[in-house]
Amino acid sequence: MLSIPEYKDAERLFSYFEAFSKIPHGSGNTRAIADFFVGFAKERGLDCYRDESDNVVIRKGATPGYEDRPTVIIQGHLDMVAVKKSGADIDMERDGLTLYRDGDFIRAKDTSLGGDDGVALMYAMALLDSKDIPHPAIEAVFTSDEEVGLLGATAIKPEAIKGRLLINVDSDAEGILTVGCAGGVRSDIAMPVSYEENRYPKAYRVRLYGFKGGHSGIEIDKGRANAIKVFAELHNCIFDMRIAEMSGGNADNAIPRECGAIICAGEDYPEKLKVMLEKRRGMLAVMPDVPFNELKEMDKNGKTLAELEPDVNIEICEVEPPKMALDEGSTEQLIALLVSLPSGVMAMSKALPDLVETSLNMGMFSLGERACVSFSVRSAVGEEKKRLCKRLHEIADKYNADYSERGAYPAWEYREDSHLRDVMVDVYKRMYGNSPKVVTIHAGLECGLFAEKLEGLDCVPIGPDNYDIHTTEERLSISSSVRVWEYIKEILKEI
Repeated sequence: MLSIPEYKDAERLFSYFEAFSKIPHGSGNTRAIADFFVGFAKERGLDCYRDESDNVVIRKGATPGYEDRPTVIIQGHLDMVAVKKSGADIDMERDGLTLYRDGDFIRAKDTSLGGDDGVALMYAMALLDSKDIPHPAIEAVFTSDEEVGLLGATAIKPEAIKGRLLINVDSDAEGILTVGCAGGVRSDIAMPVSYEENRYPKAYRVRLYGFKGGHSGIEIDKGRANAIKVFAELHNCIFDMRIAEMSGGNADNAIPRECGAIICAGEDYPEKLKVMLEKRRGMLAVMPDVPFNELKEMDKNGKTLAELEPDVNIEICEVEPPKMALDEGSTEQLIALLVSLPSGVMAMSKALPDLVETSLNMGMFSLGERACVSFSVRSAVGEEKKRLCKRLHEIADKYNADYSERGAYPAWEYREDSHLRDVMVDVYKRMYGNSPKVVTIHAGLECGLFAEKLEGLDCVPIGPDNYDIHTTEERLSISSSVRVWEYIKEILKEI
């Protein structure tokens, strides 16, 4: 059990986090954690609903004196972005997380932590299990597969939810109340490829790693480079080679931190690749839509790969040459496709200069019978989202590839009249002596889907400080988590 003696009730609070962290719950693997929460509800005699998509709703009645207050929904998602360090001895489909304390932070050994959105599950469990916390009727709404397209929120039936005041705990910064978000969609491109008998005497396992990565809705404007894109850019300048295997990225909405391949080539390949990487270090971290060998001059306002991604490195080791590799045409087509596809910020908001309006993230690449690339596309403007998807479709057509979309979700527009927001602002001012930030964000949230389904819904997302989410460096602040817990309890008293 995590030792946190300096904060009242913190050990009990995080004991819930530890309990469900023992259950693997990456996106697409939510059956067991849904079972866990159904069992949790039954053990406590609470009303529980579960649907075929693994969405779970648990209801608890109001405490004495709060029966006439409106029902409050505490909402979060069951799934996490499950990533691990290269070579880590853990199967994230089967094994739970190993949590440990690092000063003010909770972390997971060699993996992402799942604080996104484990904090929501933790707070909801503490409320549902409480005997001495005053509150109105509570609906804990746990959705599945949020990280791969808000799939649970899309599937859940509106009649399963009774409340109309929703506190979504899926933000990663304390003191921020979110009141609007971008819409988005997942886009997939699949290009046919052809293999032939390998004719090269040498083969090399290559790993490009050390990128910062991050959440593509939150860190997309930080100038962080995409490992898949950089890998393709390097090989766009090395012609005498063939690709036998290649993969990169872990999730559509996580900026890839590494990319690897088995390359069939001559003896001079390792030196060529190292030279190209050194040249690439001096170029912009996030490249414009041209190969870097065709770039005429540096953007004077931009920062180089070496400046923004100082830990990027490459590992090359000789391996037994495979029998088969992509033929010359498929190798060239694949590299050209990856170089041609955009990734990063496409437009900033004209109304709010510091807010990204439109972006996309090349999140995953895999190579088998086809070369498959997956994107998370986001925009606060519906027409711009469509325009960007059309551009991807046109590039796919150019390379005789298939294009498809999945998991579309709407933008969530700012609500002028919000009782919930007003209460949350007032409580925050009273507790902390200053005002919270009230913002709209570029990341996608389930609130847009719930607002479409539930007429008159009033919702506000919050959360504690959680850093480097969707990466193996993820860390959740203990002190911030405790403060947000106290904040939630005060909101429930006042609502």
